[in-house]
Amino acid sequence: MVVQSSPLNVAILAMPEVTASTLFGMFDLLSSPGKDFDFITHGVAGEAHMRPYVVARERGGFLAANGIWVRPDYDLRDCPQPDIICIPDFFVQPGASIAGQYDSEVQWLKRAHDAGTMLASACSGAVLLGEAGLLTNREATIHWGYVATLVNNYPGVKVKPSQSLVLSGEAQRIIMAGGGSSWQDLALYLIARFVGLKEAMEVAKVYMLQWHDLGQQPFAALMGFRQTEDAVINRCQEWIATNYRTHSPIAAMTEWSGLPERSLVRRFTKATGMTPLDYVHAHRLEEAKQMLETGDLPVEAIANEVGYEDTSFFGRLFRRKVGLTPAQYRLRFGSLRRVLARI
Repeated sequence: MVVQSSPLNVAILAMPEVTASTLFGMFDLLSSPGKDFDFITHGVAGEAHMRPYVVARERGGFLAANGIWVRPDYDLRDCPQPDIICIPDFFVQPGASIAGQYDSEVQWLKRAHDAGTMLASACSGAVLLGEAGLLTNREATIHWGYVATLVNNYPGVKVKPSQSLVLSGEAQRIIMAGGGSSWQDLALYLIARFVGLKEAMEVAKVYMLQWHDLGQQPFAALMGFRQTEDAVINRCQEWIATNYRTHSPIAAMTEWSGLPERSLVRRFTKATGMTPLDYVHAHRLEEAKQMLETGDLPVEAIANEVGYEDTSFFGRLFRRKVGLTPAQYRLRFGSLRRVLARI
């Protein structure tokens, strides 16, 4: 890609609920291409290729969600025309609607998108894209803890919770990063796409960044385990939480619930977004992950402990759902836990 002759305008949207680490982290990374690597290697800063600035509904400063002071550079009415808009994550109740709370921001995003601006969200920032009506019948990703927020409030969105980065929309002008530090992937992607691969690699080297090639799967915990509006299904969820090791758990739960199996499966899937069997597997795998992190039991013993007689099936299921083999998971997260425990 040819480097732009003038810096790209990158508006970073902020509101009082914003996560300051993502807001300012994006600002730093997007300020870096063309500049910081030269400074680190030659002692003289180069020419910046991107010009990030913070935009908010009003220009007056405010405290971010964690208490850090944010002073926007512009408000929504007077900011320079952006080439790219980044939406950091912000604190919203998981699963809840935000309808009517951010109308000014949503209308601004709509107008910018219609004018050809690239929109890029991190974590829960994708909720604003949903509010703007830009995710209908489109693929999306979001932090695994906020999948229900998109599914419950924006019919037609096709959430890919295992992916850390999703490109969507016409000409792929909507980019979404999943959760946590995957906003770093988003920043590197934007630099590579709009400035150049060389510059993206230089930024990665300066900030010692690694691409989250495993996505969100290894990190997702208890996704979809929240209670529902169906009281019977809530009781079934509670039953599974303590009986997931049971042999033939679906048959046992069906008998315990008093519902016909077809009715149970239909109601359970509607309420939770997961079949009862997938729900059982999710509980079993979460327990297996904890055991792999904290102990030295052989994989075969862990499989039996959480309810699987066939160790090979357990291994294949774990790899498919988590993205790592049990041994790889133990190596990555068990060692991390041991290091942290010594601190």
